[in-house]
Amino acid sequence: MSRRRVRGRNVNGILLFDKPIGMTSNAALQAVKRIYAARKAGHTGSLDPLASGLLPICFGEATKISAFLLDADKRYRVTVKLGITTTTGDAEGDVRCEQEVPPLTREQIAEVLNQYTGTLAQVPPMHSAIKRNGEPLYKLAHRGIEVEREPRQITIHDLTLHKFSVDELDLEVYCSKGTYIRTLAEDIGHALRCGAHVAALRRTGVGVFDNVEMTRLVQVESLRGQGNGLLDGKLLPIESALTQWPDVMVSNDMAFFLSRGQPVLIPQAPTRGWVRIYRGDKQFMGVGCVMEDGRISPKRLVRV
Repeated sequence: MSRRRVRGRNVNGILLFDKPIGMTSNAALQAVKRIYAARKAGHTGSLDPLASGLLPICFGEATKISAFLLDADKRYRVTVKLGITTTTGDAEGDVRCEQEVPPLTREQIAEVLNQYTGTLAQVPPMHSAIKRNGEPLYKLAHRGIEVEREPRQITIHDLTLHKFSVDELDLEVYCSKGTYIRTLAEDIGHALRCGAHVAALRRTGVGVFDNVEMTRLVQVESLRGQGNGLLDGKLLPIESALTQWPDVMVSNDMAFFLSRGQPVLIPQAPTRGWVRIYRGDKQFMGVGCVMEDGRISPKRLVRV
């Protein structure tokens, strides 16, 4: 019996991709994967087609740490249109209601924004990928079906007003995973007594990748056919996504046991939390977690 042929080349690393407006996150992933002719790739948290900005794409062994980016805090720049609510909470939906926007001062807006800073209970929108009985809510919404949703706890670390006009707010949002910016915009509009929706949205930060230089689709397309070296030069090393954690160095003997899933005791290692593990030759091995007895337990090991 013949073996199944493995397609694509072995690429490892992280591309800080600038997703364009109008493209789904999966379409962006597939386009970039084709350009790289990569065997394996995945993104780290969807952006709506309306949104642009940072969509880290993990290739090969980097997919093993993608969950850490998925769970990380995010940063957005959002334009909130006041006076108009839509069926989807953003500019893609049909207009549901129009109201007059009252005269607003910066102090009045800041007072409302302060109400939406900190730990909050947020009800997810119907137009979301959350599933009910195996079916995404947005598919139910497209059929005119609305179901009750349980509030979810989120954290808005910072909510900054950059500028405002008669009917628009330009905000920067630094928030926990699971935060729906369209719901936040609707809540702010409700508090200002005029309604609102998201007119434009751009993600500028994911975890440690905050306000970083991104690579656009046209840039990687221009490198196709010029050699894999130029394309791979756009990739960051796997461990760059985890710089918030301390490093530990292990001997070859320790690396042997870790590679077989066995915890090891590392002298002068941190006493709790996650760590990045390196072999004595400064080769990144993966990540581990400190156990109660002080040993380091391997959690996600890479082979590059």
